[in-house]
Order: sequence, then structure tokens, then C-alpha cells
Amino acid sequence: WEVASEGRKGLWERCGAVAGHTHVLLLLPEIAEMSRIKGDEEEYWNSSKFKAFTFDDEDDDLFQLKESKRAVNSLRDIVDDDDDELEKYSWSGEPVGSISWSIKESSSSSRVAGEVRNQGQQRSQNNTPAFPLPKQGSSYSLSSLFKGLNKPGSLNSLSDVLADTSIKSFAPELRRPKAEYQDYGGDWGTEDTVRRMTKGKVYSLERFRSLKDKLQLLDEAVKIHDGNVITAVLIFLKRTLSTEIFFRELEMRPVALQHFIHFLRETDDQKLLRDLFRFLDRAEELALSVYKEHLNIAHAEERRDFLKTKCIRLPFSADDAAHVEDHYTLLERQIIIEANDKHLEAAGQEEIFRKHPRKASILFMPLVTTLFYSCIYHYTEGEGTFSSPANLKKTFRIPEKQYVLTALAARAKLRAWHDVDALFTTKNWLGYTKKKAPIGFHRVVEILHKNGAPVQVLQDYVRLVDDVDLRLNIAIKYKCHNVVIDTYKDLKDRHQLMVYRCKVDRNSPEEEKIDHILSNSQIRWKN
Repeated sequence: WEVASEGRKGLWERCGAVAGHTHVLLLLPEIAEMSRIKGDEEEYWNSSKFKAFTFDDEDDDLFQLKESKRAVNSLRDIVDDDDDELEKYSWSGEPVGSISWSIKESSSSSRVAGEVRNQGQQRSQNNTPAFPLPKQGSSYSLSSLFKGLNKPGSLNSLSDVLADTSIKSFAPELRRPKAEYQDYGGDWGTEDTVRRMTKGKVYSLERFRSLKDKLQLLDEAVKIHDGNVITAVLIFLKRTLSTEIFFRELEMRPVALQHFIHFLRETDDQKLLRDLFRFLDRAEELALSVYKEHLNIAHAEERRDFLKTKCIRLPFSADDAAHVEDHYTLLERQIIIEANDKHLEAAGQEEIFRKHPRKASILFMPLVTTLFYSCIYHYTEGEGTFSSPANLKKTFRIPEKQYVLTALAARAKLRAWHDVDALFTTKNWLGYTKKKAPIGFHRVVEILHKNGAPVQVLQDYVRLVDDVDLRLNIAIKYKCHNVVIDTYKDLKDRHQLMVYRCKVDRNSPEEEKIDHILSNSQIRWKN
């Protein structure tokens, strides 16, 4: 019985298995039909030329790479990371990195579209998950993306793949815009090149090789009135054209010529500047250019000889020729005065050099400075000596006003008030003396006050100011009280005199003088 029972149990199990297999076989047509419908739907949506709207403006190639990465990440949840077969074998069963695998990967461009559909249907029937294959023409497969570690003999990670320069064809947005490369390889004409120069963009002038193109480039630069662009083009033409042709074309373009002359002066290219003036037959400008070279000579004797031998006979205008002649004469005088005064100062024979030592050399000083120096150290000398102020005035035709101003400043600095008074004292043909100032006595007062003249000296010259209002203003400004009191007395202005009494010190001589004038009954006041 027990044997019979076991036999019956096995029979029932075998019958159940057969029944289960029969049930599965009966459902196979329905499963196949559902897989076919699902495959057709996926094929329709995958092959449609329309796609859903997205805010991300991504390139299709880079988008498929991202989809491949998502598929690889989903594989990591299913397949163990330590599975060596996934690391080392591709879908075709070839070892990853072998020669045959590389050949098959690179030659799959003609079969990928059909294989994707067939392999998808086969994997759905075999209950195997389907993954998107690599991009057509790509040298990268999914097996190269499984691992992110750079082990010996393994491929790079996805981040390394995206950083590779050869993969930039899959991601156009990773490359520079093509518009940027146009700045380096554009075929621009003269007008476009000049416009780019004004905007500070990249440009090249080397492509303009013919004379016609170069002159047209210069004309375009002059037309826009941009000095920097004109100068840049002139430098290019100077470097690429012969000197004669360059000067000839500049002569016909006055604006460009003026820019080039200014450029040569700023860069101190005197040789080329003189060659240009000779070509243009500008004798006076050529002479001035030669004369300017004396500034580069440090020694006084050498500079004097240069002026005498190379500058005096140059074709200057009448005024400039006289200026050059005076310059040479002044430098010669300065050399003589400097040598003599240096000796006297070292010997200590003159009192003026002991009281007021010289602070600088007289060499290369202007004419007015030389006259001031002479009024300090050689004021009493006769007209026959080179260092005499009178001799300098006569030799260099110094105007009277200039001479008086310089001499007044020099003698006031030494506080030589007697010399100041003698400077403005003149005699008429009858022998009467009179004070006269060609610069105006109000200027005399200002200069004396700046040099610390006392009030007693100032008020003598304030009284000589002719204009009453100006005299009162100067007297009040420099506190010449006696001049103010006498002026109000002459004007018979009792009110202003009483107002001014409040401004002077109490019990001072000025207050007593005002009280004495106010108590005088013989004065007929206006108010």
C-alpha cells in the first residue's frame, strides 16, 4: 500500500507538471502577440521624427550619451560590480579591448539600425532586459562605461570619455562657437579691417601686400578720423614700403602726414624726421629739428660750439635766427660769469658771496634768471662788464618793464631799500627828481610786501598810487594807517574817518591823529 501510495503521489505530481506545461503552451500565442504589439509601439515612438517639448536645449548625440549612462547605472543595480564577465566581455562575447572587438565595433555603422530592432525583440522573448547599443560610428561601447575606475587594462570612465577631445563631436556645445574662430581667419577687406581696428578686435594687416591695397587701407583709416588707427596703419606702411614711395604718398595726404610727423617727434626719431623734411623741402622745420639736438648735449662748451657751428647758419626765419644768435651769446656769457664767480666764491673775497652763497650754477639758465642773478651779485658793476645788469639789458634788448620787475625783486630780496628807491627816481632837464614806475606803484607795493618790507617803506609807495579807491584798498590791506587817515582827511569824509577810528588800537598814535583831525574846526567836512 505504501508503494502504491507513493506511486500515485508521483503520478499526480507528473500530471500536474504536464498540466502546467500545457497551460503555459496554451498562453504562448497570447504572449507573443503582446510582445509584438509592444515592439511595434516602441518602434513607432522611437522612429518618429517628432519628440516631446523640453526646456533643455540638448544636442541629440550628447542626450543619447546621457541615456547610455542611465542604462549603465541601472545595470549596476542588477549586476554585481565584481562580475568580471561584464568588465571584460562585450555583447558579442568578444573580450573588451581585443583587436577583433575593436574591428567589430568600428565596422558596425552599416548594421546598427536593423540590429537594434532585432536584438530588442530577441531579448524580450528570452526574458532578457534590452539596453541601447552604442552610437553609430562610435568607438565606445556600453562595456567601456560599466566601470568608473582606471585599472590597468581597463577603459576610462564616463567623465574621462566626455573630457576627451575626440568625443567633442558628440557634444557640440562643449566646443567654442564657430563665430569666435571667424575672428582669426576672416578674409576682410580694407573697410572691414579698419572697422575691426576701431572696435579693438583681432585684425591682420599682413594680407594687404599690393600698394593699392595699402593706400586704400590708409585712406579708410583717415576717413574715420581715428588717430590710433591712422598711426597703426602708418607704422605698417613705414615697415613695408620704401622710404621714397612712402614719403611721396604721405605728401598727397596732409592728415596722415601730420600724424606721422607727430609720431616721429613723440618717438624722437630725429633722423627720419629730418629726411622727411628734406623730401618735403621744409627748410625752417628742418632747421628747428637740428637746433633741438642741442638739448642732448650736457657740457656747456660743447653745446656752445654746436650752436655756433651747426645752428647759426641754418635757414631760420628772421625771428628764429635772432633767437638762436641770442642763445649762443647768452650761453657764452654764462660760461664766463660762472667761471669768474666760482673763483670769487672759492676765494671768499666778495662780501656778497659770503652773505648770500650761490645755490645753483648759472649755466643753461633762461635770460630772466640770468638777469636776476646779475642783479643779486653784480648790481653795482658798470655797463662795460659782461655780468652787469645794464649790459645784459642792452645786449639782449630787455624791455624796461621786465628789467624793473626783475631788479626790484632782486634788490628787495636783499632788503636794499636805497637801491629800490633809486630804481624809481628820475630827473628832468631842470634837475627836479620824480618817482616813476613803468609797472605801476601798486605792483611795487605788492613785490615789496612779499619780500618783507616794513610799513614805513610800503606807505611811501602807497601814497604814489594815483587812483584814490585803489590807494585806500591797498592801504587798508597792508595796514598803512597814516595813508588811510590822510586820504579820508583829503576827501573830507568825517563819517569814514570816525568808522576807521574804531579799527585802530586804543591810545595809539593813529587814534590821537584821528582825534586831532576831527577836532580841527577849520576843515569843512562833507558829512
